[in-house]
Amino acid sequence: MNTALSETVFSKSVSPETVLVTGASSGIGLELARCFAADKSTLMLTARNTEALEKLAAELRRDHGITVHVLTADLARPDAPEKIFAELQGRGLTVDVLINNAGFGLQGAFAGLSLARQLEIIQVNITALTALTGLFLPGLLARKRGGILNVGSVAGFLPGPNMAVYYASKAFVLSFTEALAAEYADSGLTFNVLCPGPTESNFGTVARGGKARRVQTPRMTARAVAVYGHQKFRAGRVVAIPGLTNRLFAFAPRIAPRSLARRIVKKYNRPIE
Repeated sequence: MNTALSETVFSKSVSPETVLVTGASSGIGLELARCFAADKSTLMLTARNTEALEKLAAELRRDHGITVHVLTADLARPDAPEKIFAELQGRGLTVDVLINNAGFGLQGAFAGLSLARQLEIIQVNITALTALTGLFLPGLLARKRGGILNVGSVAGFLPGPNMAVYYASKAFVLSFTEALAAEYADSGLTFNVLCPGPTESNFGTVARGGKARRVQTPRMTARAVAVYGHQKFRAGRVVAIPGLTNRLFAFAPRIAPRSLARRIVKKYNRPIE
């Protein structure tokens, strides 16, 4: 993996915290970076798209006078979390807030999709997230500040026919984050899982391969999702679901039969051929 780190210091002020954002080149990750930049946090942005990261970094330095580091990394590579951690350690950089945002999905019946790509979903959405958490959490516990914000999905509350691996991966993120919040309830850290529903981003384009969804639903902007997630993280909320419709969607499986949920989600995730 080609890992590059560049930085420009535009302010001599001491940042209140340092924040690592994965998948920061677009969508919710980009907007979360903007939210934490407004707090005057030092930012460490990572994704595969170096050009997009550098563009965002320049914007945040200009608008907020903060230090921004750019790390080019592909979390689909098994060695990426260790290399990111080692790169930061080598430069004497610590992380106070870890934002595990990177993730993707694929739409279609399980056997009809590339197995290699579905294993990459597990690598990025689960394995890399778990590895980064395991690498950075001991330092967070020692410093007793900050926390971890994992980007999940309302998909984590449901079975996901026609997006089986993606939905299962987000169920892991939800359960994992809630468990950590309970394990370290007295640590002084915040553990938060942001669970958006349909969002205006390039996620759907990647997941559906450019095909339209058969069932259309309202979408929140990535900005609105990020602002909500940032606010709930600061407030110490463990599970944050933006939007009333999404909260109802997440609550429905508690009262509706699982068989009904499976049928509804299967229809919802069926693309137009």
